[in-house]
Amino acid sequence: MTAAPAPVSSTAAGALSAFLRGVERRALVVAELQCGDPTVAEQALVAVMRAFAGIASDLPMVQWPERFWSLLVHRAPLRAPTASRWPAPLEHLAGLTPPARLAFLLRIGGGLDEAAAAQILDLPMADYQHALADACPRDAHGNPDAAGWRALAEQVQLRIRDLPASRLQRLQQPVAAPASQQPEAASWRTPAKSDAPAQRRPVRRPRGRRFPWKGVLIVAVTAGVLLGGAAWWKHARQAGGPEVATPEGAVADAGPVTVETLPADDLPTVAPTASPYAASDAAMLADPDLPTARDADLYAWFAAGGPVPVDESQAQPSRPEPATAGLETAAADE
Repeated sequence: MTAAPAPVSSTAAGALSAFLRGVERRALVVAELQCGDPTVAEQALVAVMRAFAGIASDLPMVQWPERFWSLLVHRAPLRAPTASRWPAPLEHLAGLTPPARLAFLLRIGGGLDEAAAAQILDLPMADYQHALADACPRDAHGNPDAAGWRALAEQVQLRIRDLPASRLQRLQQPVAAPASQQPEAASWRTPAKSDAPAQRRPVRRPRGRRFPWKGVLIVAVTAGVLLGGAAWWKHARQAGGPEVATPEGAVADAGPVTVETLPADDLPTVAPTASPYAASDAAMLADPDLPTARDADLYAWFAAGGPVPVDESQAQPSRPEPATAGLETAAADE
């Protein structure tokens, strides 16, 4: 019984297809070299791909490699292989126990590091390393043979690179569906179609355009209320007169402004006040020495020995002679 893949989006289906295309070569070689039968390996890998396609949509993509390899290594043909056919360059694998051979193939063929391979096999790190040591070739003295290990690794990688494309195409063929299912079963590379019919929303047909009576009625009622309120306010102001209550702080309209002419007798009479300095000011202005007193600062400056200002009443030379022109020297006297 194979797991039916859940309906997935086109983006998730593309990511799933890309992941399986990238891992199918290594997975097929690991399964084939583990069980020793290419046909059994292909059947086991197809079943794993179908089962993985059914749960991939519920897993983060970062967990896809671990879950895929876990599904593969726990298949019965890989845990307890019954065949024993291996090619000549890989005859060393025939003499290994299934756990040791699987530990070696996950490391060399699957390209997994020791921590990931140990977690997939549900083994502690020490037990996984012990299984790798059991799978390592030995030399004549019983010591680990590094050259033999490299030769085995190269043969496994060469088998992965030279895997025929026809075998990969057989992995993509869908398995025949049971009689109770639809005759066309979806492959693990295509998302399953949902049987539930798509719900269609009823299409509303456009009706004839009607006059918007409701909007017009609302506008008319609003305008009537506003006009009625304005008329009432105007009537209340005219009928109430001065008796209409005035709000606090407002000025009421008390009628026209009354203008009254004041009598001349009410004007205050202000007698001019004589200045107390009028007599002294008159004596000072009548003093004949007032002009001399006004220039007293100039006379004081001159008496103190100030320089005599230059007489600018006469025209001055445009190019004055040097200061040393009028000096007499001893050489001129001789």
